[in-house]
Order: sequence, then C-alpha cells, then structure tokens
Amino acid sequence: FGGGEKFMIYMGKDKYENEDLIKYGLPEDVWFHVDDLSSAHVYLRMKPGMTLNDIPPDHLLECASLVKANSIQGCKMKSVYVVYTRWKNL
Repeated sequence: FGGGEKFMIYMGKDKYENEDLIKYGLPEDVWFHVDDLSSAHVYLRMKPGMTLNDIPPDHLLECASLVKANSIQGCKMKSVYVVYTRWKNL
C-alpha cells in the first residue's frame, strides 16, 4: 500500500484477531477504530522513524473507510467518528 511499499494494512476480522493485533503490534503501527461503536481494528504499519504527519490523506481515508465498513452499526450510518493513534498509546 503506497508507493515504495511504505505502508502495510492489517485488519482484524473478529474480536480474537483484534486482540492479536493489539498483542503483536509494533511501535510504528497506527491503530484505527470507529469511536464508541464495535468495529474491526485496522492497523497501518509504517516504516520506523515515520510520524503521523507522514501518512498521506488518501491512506487515512482508506483506513477510516475500512473500519466504518467493518462495523456492524457503523456501516449502516451515514457518517461515524473514527479515532486513530499510535499502537504504543493503546
């Protein structure tokens, strides 16, 4: 994902995979989730040394769209709030 293989996306399909993503996350991972609703966990893995400011807007939109589409309630709503943070903050 992204030019030069700068990013990789991982997504949990269920609560068990979500827990595994939390357990095995890396400091350079960015975690995305629909705020206040059940949803898939989406992780954007960046190269070491990159910051949140290095994520292109289209990548942010793609990750946000994935968590919305994979939320039982959120996918039925016109819009949702999506939160994201570095894995190390979880």
